[in-house]
Amino acid sequence: MSVSLTQSAADRVRGFLQNRGRGVGLRLGIKKTGCSGYAYVVNYADDVAATDVVFEDRGVKVIVDAGSLQYVDGTEIDFVRQGLNEAFKFRNPNVKGECGCGESFNV
Repeated sequence: MSVSLTQSAADRVRGFLQNRGRGVGLRLGIKKTGCSGYAYVVNYADDVAATDVVFEDRGVKVIVDAGSLQYVDGTEIDFVRQGLNEAFKFRNPNVKGECGCGESFNV
């Protein structure tokens, strides 16, 4: 089981947590939504629950709730900037398809 970060994503998370002044890492989960079934939920984590799984990559903790782990196992999180847009991008080996707008996926 693993979730990893590119250097760009790790730098973004580390910088944001430093500016924010609190937090232990990045929380990654999924929710049922969209035309393909699931969407990623990304937040900054202030704590770790007993049922969470914690991965550490490039000095940054990625916290995943146990219910989401089977859907995101093996995912690499990247942070990209394109013009004025910036966002986390996910390379998830479990994804079988995505909706046309790229907002949701199925496994």
